[in-house]
Amino acid sequence: MQILIQSSIPDLKLLSRGKVRDIYEVSSDTLLIITTDRMSAFDVVLPDPIPFKGVVLNQITLFWMEKMRNVVANHLLASDIADFPSSLHPYAEQVEGRAVLVRKAAPLPVECIVRGYITGSGWKDYQNTGMVCGHRLPPNLQDSQELIPPLFTPSTKADVGQHDENISVTKAAEMIGDDRFAEVERISLEIYSQAREYAKGLGIIIADTKFEFGLVGDELLLIDEVLTPDSSRFWPQDGYQPGKPQPSFDKQYLRDWLTQSGWNKKAPAPNLPSDVVEQTKNRYVDAYAMLTGKKLTLP
Repeated sequence: MQILIQSSIPDLKLLSRGKVRDIYEVSSDTLLIITTDRMSAFDVVLPDPIPFKGVVLNQITLFWMEKMRNVVANHLLASDIADFPSSLHPYAEQVEGRAVLVRKAAPLPVECIVRGYITGSGWKDYQNTGMVCGHRLPPNLQDSQELIPPLFTPSTKADVGQHDENISVTKAAEMIGDDRFAEVERISLEIYSQAREYAKGLGIIIADTKFEFGLVGDELLLIDEVLTPDSSRFWPQDGYQPGKPQPSFDKQYLRDWLTQSGWNKKAPAPNLPSDVVEQTKNRYVDAYAMLTGKKLTLP
């Protein structure tokens, strides 16, 4: 297992390099997804990796996908290198712990965001308009206040270097159809509800998260990452108090450091001090341990 900034599997066709993931075509209906240690913030890929972050993200996603099989099917075919095609075994250092074989699905053009607490871009939208993605909210909410019930707030899916944009539920339904919209809204809220109750028992608040879905024929599958520190906000239950930003187990620590550094949030991003890299890595590892009850063995 090695720190991986960019994968290289010359035996396979590279389909895309995202902010974090490299995707290869294994066959007409199978993909290899490698979660690298690249780090992005404010839609910019940073110059320094977070060591083994990709392993942590991949293992957290595997944990949640297994846990949520009762709610929705997912695209996973194999996660153990022993079950990969033998042609991939020479690349064990690149794929061990951080890669999955999946069914090739056509991604829906919206990200499915669930907000259980008002924070981040939702808080900014609320302050400006009193609304979030077409949902009219009660007056006088506080930063980080719980939303009852949680909100389904879709967004567009931006290319690397571009910004996702919050859209109304009406717009999302127009993009994917009313029936499909109702399906992903129901499933997203159910996954979030089950995950929130599970995490609450561990002293963790899942403030918000985003899901992605894809289609194989007419079958809807949960794809990409699920309830990771990159796609969610995790807050400690101990000390939670609305009216202010909350400490977190996710990459908010890094975002805060970048903001305080004076960076203009446009490429190129600044290099990260070694202590910031280490503290960010520790937050990812801690999130995995708290959520799964297991210790992740890393080099």
